Parts: sequence; C-alpha cells; structure tokens
Amino acid sequence: MTAAATARLTSIDMLRGVVVVLMALDHTRDFFGPAAFAPDDLASTTPAWYWTRWITHVCATVFVLLAGTSAWLRGARSACGAAAAGPALSALSRHLATRGLLLLLLEVTWINFSWQFGYYLIVLQVIWALGMGMLLLAVLVWLPRWAVALVAALLICGHNALDTWRPGGPVWQALHQGGYHPLSERFGILFVYPLLPWLGLMAAGYAIGPWFAAGVPARQRQRRLLVAAAGLLLAFLLLRAANVYGDPEPWSVQGRGWMFDLMAFMRVHKYPPSLQYLLVTGSLGLALLAAFERVRPAGWVQLFGRTPLFFYTVHVALIHMLGNIYFHLRFGAVPEFNGPVPRIPDGYQPSLAVVYAAWLCMLLLMYGLTRLWLRLK
Repeated sequence: MTAAATARLTSIDMLRGVVVVLMALDHTRDFFGPAAFAPDDLASTTPAWYWTRWITHVCATVFVLLAGTSAWLRGARSACGAAAAGPALSALSRHLATRGLLLLLLEVTWINFSWQFGYYLIVLQVIWALGMGMLLLAVLVWLPRWAVALVAALLICGHNALDTWRPGGPVWQALHQGGYHPLSERFGILFVYPLLPWLGLMAAGYAIGPWFAAGVPARQRQRRLLVAAAGLLLAFLLLRAANVYGDPEPWSVQGRGWMFDLMAFMRVHKYPPSLQYLLVTGSLGLALLAAFERVRPAGWVQLFGRTPLFFYTVHVALIHMLGNIYFHLRFGAVPEFNGPVPRIPDGYQPSLAVVYAAWLCMLLLMYGLTRLWLRLK
C-alpha cells in the first residue's frame, strides 16, 4: 500500500477514533454526572456543561457519514477483484443487508440492556440508524452515484419541511417525529434517532466515497474536503442567522453576554437532527478528515478508530457498571431513571471534574481491553 493510500485510510480511522473518544465523554457524563438540568438548556446550564455536551454532537454525524463512505470503499475493493460490476454490487448489497440486520439485533438486545441493566423499554439510537442506513444502502448501491447523491440531498435538506406535520403512529415516529410509542401498559419503544435525515447522511457518505479512491491525489481530496467543509459552514451561518429554515428552534439574543449569545446561536436540534445541525457538524467532520491526512497519527486514537463497533458494544456497559460502583461507594445508592421522575441519591451534586476524571480512566480501561481483543481476534 502506498503512503498516500495509507494516509487516506488512516485519516478515516483517526476521525472515527476522535469521535469514539468524544462519544465516551458524553456517555460518561450520563452515568457519572447526571444533572437535573439539560446541558443545553440555556436557562439552567453553564458554558462548561454546554460545550461539553455540544462538542459531542459531531459524533453521530461522523459515524453515519463514514459508514456510508466505508461502504463505498468496500464496494470499490470488491470491484477490483470481480470480473464484472454486477457480482461486486451483489456482494456489497448482501454484506450491507446482513450487517444492517445484525446491527438492529445488537441494538435491541445487548445495547439496550447495557443502557438500562434491565429491559424496561426498547430505545432506538445510533446503532439503529446505522443498521437501517445499511439496509437502505443495500438498495441504493444499484443506482448511479448521482441518484444516491440526490436521495441524500432530498432527505437532508428537505426533512425539516415536515416538522409541522405530525400524523402520529409508530411509522412516522420512526421516520421523522421521534418519541415514545407504547406497546403495552408498561413497555414501549423510544425512537431517539428518527431515520430520514440519518438515512440521507449515510447516502451522502456513500456519494463522496470516490473522493477516497486509491487513484485520487491527496491534495485534490483534501481540497475537496475543505471546500465542502467551508460550503457547509457558510450554509449553516446563513441559515442560522436568517432563522427561516433548517432548525425548529430559532435562536435569539440572550442578554447575558456574548458567550450565551454564541451558545444560543450554536444550539441546534439533534433529535431529530436538523439541517443546521448536520451542516455545522458535517463541516467540522470534513475539515478534521482533511487535517488528519496531514498530521502524524496517534496510535491509541487510531486503535479506537479501527474498532468502533467493539468500543461501542463494550463501553456503555463498562461506564454504566463503573458509574454504579462510584455512586454506591460515595452516596450509598445509584440514580434511577426508569420512572417518570429521575431519582438522585441524597447529597449528590453534578461535577464536571468527576466526569472528566472518570472519562480518562475509562479510556485507559478501553485501551487495554481493545488491545486484548485484537490479540485474541
């Protein structure tokens, strides 16, 4: 493999590794720093809590986008070894469909248990979005790339036009509205990641896959990434300043200083992800992807980026277990979130210092576990 090809693929692993680390910070905050206020609630939060939450917004966007790009790269590798395009596309479609179904099974079983340490409801989050995106890509790979890009643009840019339409029902909740759908008196499904924008994002990742083809010069690819990042950022700034489309919650001056005005400006909607959310986080992701081709890779970050599914599968249960141990040792009880009102142990006060310390410890544990898993694998 040439140095250019190595840099091209290493940059993807590096970006995935960075977002895995940031994702772990967000989940560590869930279990070590539960708070009575939402970190992005401008009426209650502080800048430190707000930006700790905001920077993790990039994680889901990058995960889904790069899943689409990785699908294209896999198809390109298969095409090189196939006698015709048809067999390569058929193999890619089967792979995506199979992997998508396995991800859905993983989401509703182990991942749900890891979050709850029980089974009180089915929560459909990023693994669900990835699985459904792969099922869609299993069909889209048969289309020309321009058609895949058109599907991506329509879903990403157009889904906010449907914000005021709320017909209800589980299908619409799954596709766009989100929310809880009861299956019985005590059990139901919580659609955290409504699908339409995420499906569009995965299709977009597939459409830009040829930028990472082995024959594309590094400078040309980096220029494309940076131009695309700048274009997305400019579109975000224009839409956000205009307050006319692309996010269900317009921003306003807070009258509490420039920091809170900036926080209000950057407070974009994630559930479901608004167009403005995808623009600003996508811009950051593409810019980082270009930058990582120019910097020396960090081995531990690259390690996490090579094993994102293993990391995700293990880290939620690990953080949950360690968080419970911490609360038992310090407060004699653990927080409970399964009822209508969360119950927090007496004497507890949320602390970002605790969150960051626990996050660093968890990353060290995950580094050791990941290296062990790779050796056993």
